Amino acid sequence: MIAECFLDTNILVYAAIGHKSERAKYERAVELIAKEDYSTSAQVLQEFYVNVTKRADVTLAPVKAAEWVATISMKPCQDLDSAVVMRGIENAQRYQISYWDGAIIAAAERLGVKTLYTEDLNHGQAYGSVVAINPFRTH
Repeated sequence: MIAECFLDTNILVYAAIGHKSERAKYERAVELIAKEDYSTSAQVLQEFYVNVTKRADVTLAPVKAAEWVATISMKPCQDLDSAVVMRGIENAQRYQISYWDGAIIAAAERLGVKTLYTEDLNHGQAYGSVVAINPFRTH
């Protein structure tokens, strides 16, 4: 196992810009990224950059967003290659989820990570060797 957990895009977005609109999620996300032992993927870095510079109510300047990406990418980061894409497609079909979520699972699997922090998948569900945990769930 290369890292303790895998952080999905939304966790990083809340850590970067959630302090103004989602205080509780911001605090939990900051707590998660303060852990030294997390991983992510090239897909997550791409999604993060687009979301924090274009799609959010509160955005970051592109230079600041690039600084975040540079910092995050210092952690284990799964590249996007044809094998991850194909496994993402398989996951999407098998679990009836979006390709994008399937590819996140594929990246976590490739890194050997067992815990995926996300609010986009079913809390507690095993997707192959990866278990999705919603860190914002209160019960």
